[in-house]
Amino acid sequence: MSDPRIVGRDAWLAERLELLAEERAMTRALDQLRAKRHALPWVEVTNSYRFAGPEGEVGLLDLFAGRSQLAVYHFMLPAEDDHICDGCAFLADHVDGARQHFEHADLSFAAISRAPVARIQAVKRRMGWRFNWVSSGGTSFNHDFGVHFTPEEIAEKRPLYNYGTSPYLARDLHGTSIFARQGDRVFHTYSTYARGAELLAGAFNWLDLAPKGRNENGTMSWLRLHDEYDTPARSCCHAAE
Repeated sequence: MSDPRIVGRDAWLAERLELLAEERAMTRALDQLRAKRHALPWVEVTNSYRFAGPEGEVGLLDLFAGRSQLAVYHFMLPAEDDHICDGCAFLADHVDGARQHFEHADLSFAAISRAPVARIQAVKRRMGWRFNWVSSGGTSFNHDFGVHFTPEEIAEKRPLYNYGTSPYLARDLHGTSIFARQGDRVFHTYSTYARGAELLAGAFNWLDLAPKGRNENGTMSWLRLHDEYDTPARSCCHAAE
């Protein structure tokens, strides 16, 4: 961070009021954007996905837990290795505190990964998370919703992630998908990927208020699993835009 400008209170207030006008304009623009998001059409989900949970097999409809809306976080926990994505874990740390509120506004939550249930349960215990998390292993769910790619797709180096707008590819990537139901019919209403996840990470918003901002030396360079902040950084998916 460069040396700050030091001014008197009146000069500071004048600049702060200018910024406040810009912040208010941005807030109104975000309100308009949210309205467009809410007005997106729905697509019916016709695939009968079955997921493995700690108490047995469940379907997509079961994850609604009686509510009419469902948020799914596509957590990068692959079936092939034991790596835990620190970016996904960072976002997951925000979930339990938030969901005790949004569940009362008719929105359920579930994380879904390709890793087997035993691996998922071990990570939940280590990290202290309580949210619902199921395995999509053996299904096309992750691929269908744009967060899993085959070795052949990766080798072709065609932009596929984030609706084909990002060249960044890996076997597993992160995203958030929203579903709604009418009776037993399930609909896909929205998905966001890459930096779209920043909307869900409250820690970023706190950092963005401070002079150093996110205080990065490279995207999320300081980020660790919350029980590993005394260890060196690990490579993860931070390059995705």
